[in-house]
Amino acid sequence: MARIQGNGLQAVDGRSLRGTTESLSNPEDNSFGSDSEVNGFASTERETDKYGFIGGAQQSSSESAEDVPPEVLRQREVKWLDMLNHWDKWMAKRHKKVKLRCQKGIPPSLRGRAWLYLSGGKVKREQNQGKFQELDSQAGDPKWLDVIERDLHRQFPFHEMFVARGGHGQKDLFSVLKAYTLYRPEEGYCQAQAPIAAVLLMHMPVEDAFWGLVQICEKYLPGYYSAGLEAIQLDGEILFALLRRISPLAHRHLKKHKMDPILYMTEWFMCAFSRTLPWASVLRIWDMFFCDGVKIIFRVGLVLLKCMLGSQEKLKKCPGQYETMELLRAIEPRYMQESFLVREVLELPVSERDIEKEHHSQLRRWKETHGELSCKSPPRMHGARAIMDAEPPSRQDLRQKPTIIVEYPPVPSSVRDGKEEKEPEREKGMENTEHAPLYHVHSEAPPLRKDTALAGSTQSVSSAEQDTYL
Repeated sequence: MARIQGNGLQAVDGRSLRGTTESLSNPEDNSFGSDSEVNGFASTERETDKYGFIGGAQQSSSESAEDVPPEVLRQREVKWLDMLNHWDKWMAKRHKKVKLRCQKGIPPSLRGRAWLYLSGGKVKREQNQGKFQELDSQAGDPKWLDVIERDLHRQFPFHEMFVARGGHGQKDLFSVLKAYTLYRPEEGYCQAQAPIAAVLLMHMPVEDAFWGLVQICEKYLPGYYSAGLEAIQLDGEILFALLRRISPLAHRHLKKHKMDPILYMTEWFMCAFSRTLPWASVLRIWDMFFCDGVKIIFRVGLVLLKCMLGSQEKLKKCPGQYETMELLRAIEPRYMQESFLVREVLELPVSERDIEKEHHSQLRRWKETHGELSCKSPPRMHGARAIMDAEPPSRQDLRQKPTIIVEYPPVPSSVRDGKEEKEPEREKGMENTEHAPLYHVHSEAPPLRKDTALAGSTQSVSSAEQDTYL
């Protein structure tokens, strides 16, 4: 059985998820090993998939890819650009449309920006200008720094951004995690925060990733990473209670073998399935998670349990607790496949109200058996609209800052004809239409300095550059 000891959850094998120097899963399963091994690979010996993975279980293949046609992708990009340009109006009046577009999948070129808007991280950043730089410049608590450093190479070691020890990806990850321990010293660092921060860094600059992590920890999954991990234990009981309705057979099996939910759902929930699912599925689940909140995580967990333990035939393969755990550690690929999983998640009848109702019930039982919670977490926000309603942003906080600044040179009078003179008019008129250009033109911006490094830089992308990843 899982048990609480010291400042974290102690699993059956004695490893802790808080302040740990061990991996959430077997290090041999997800690490290249030594630096010489990493650097010893010739570039011709490995292929990088479209997500940046050069190996490992989460690398996608051309056979498993479910690519969106380019023309559809371009249309979706234009629609998302329009939504981001008028975010407050879309969230207030057309939230169902935003939700539907998240369910279809956010275009890769805009995913990072969309996640930041959905989570409220954009507003948080604008309201705390300079805060991340202030935290990043501080030394940090030595108690956490050593543990964070030991965990860096375990985060997606098969991804090109984190493959090199001491590379820009690991440096940015260290900065984000260290800054969070200074931002919330009462929480410190929990190992499960590292993969969350790493996924964010794959899609946005380091400062944006920090505020995205803050929003996940404070709004979406409050209390998950606090000492004692009481919130994750409560959600484990909620998951188990909901399973009774979704799959009575799976519920009876787990109850019969006295399997504490903490045994099988901790990594799922704390890492938001980022270490469990194929990468295409991770991104689709995160798109919906940022829009709809934790109910998406519950639904994914329920779908996997139902698929793996929901029939007599499958239960014959796991007569005991050990066999059941082995089965849940090796989810069949067909159940994690992008289109199947998204469809099942959307069809599962579990709402925010169901989760909150069960939360109050489990909280009451917790107080009867354990007393009051030792960590008082802020209330959980169920998605983007709840976050925006709780903290209404100003129009200034939502204003987009273009990445690509085009400085037009003066047009000589000798070449000015009717066509050239009408061109700026046309672009000006397009700014507020749905078919707005992908690259925003800002005529008042200072020209690029001649010595600006545009390529071959060894520096990581900073949030000051406002990269939109187009």
